[in-house]
Amino acid sequence: MKAHYLQHVPFEGPGYIESWLKENQHPISVTRFYEPNHQLPNPDDIDALIIMGGPMGVYDEDLYPWLKPEKAFISDCIARQKKVLGICLGAQLIATCLGADIHIAPHKEIGWFPVQAIYTSDKSTWFTDLFKDNPIVFHWHGDRFDLPEGCTNLLNTEANTNQAFIYKETVIAIQFHLEVERVNVLNMLDNCGSDLNSSQYVQGVEQLVDGTRYCISAKHILRRLLNIFFND
Repeated sequence: MKAHYLQHVPFEGPGYIESWLKENQHPISVTRFYEPNHQLPNPDDIDALIIMGGPMGVYDEDLYPWLKPEKAFISDCIARQKKVLGICLGAQLIATCLGADIHIAPHKEIGWFPVQAIYTSDKSTWFTDLFKDNPIVFHWHGDRFDLPEGCTNLLNTEANTNQAFIYKETVIAIQFHLEVERVNVLNMLDNCGSDLNSSQYVQGVEQLVDGTRYCISAKHILRRLLNIFFND
């Protein structure tokens, strides 16, 4: 499987996803939009697309002109039925490419919080089963996607609904970060620490760092997700 990932900022890389791709000997290529002369591949040359997070919003095309061709590329990959996985901003980009709106979430969510599975159909049971024990995972977002037409919400948190959806069994959008390892959390703190405030669902630095112990359990979930989704 030829996998390509889209990275928006240096401090939000693929984390464990890259480790899994290498362990399974899948060729990897990357577009780093923050680098000059970045290029997008021909969709025919890849089998899977992974879209990472970032602090920008999906509508910030004036500030980040590459968002427009990125959305066109994502839409093309979805139309060609490539396997597409979006994380946080990546999930929001998928949603907007599928015609859904992105807006400010009811609650800013930064920290380690449990997710609850919402069982909706037999086709998505494999996914919701991964979260049946309400695992604690890492969140860092202030926006939220609406659900594209034909999609249903698969996960909630106490703070926000619409945490994940599947589209036509070839696209998965996840609002939170299963991929992070301790270094990824520390890098996000170094670069986006100004996002922290005293609101209800925003944890402090000590809690955020202490919560990195949950990276191991999140990695187990992500490994199973990747094994099922990309090897189907």
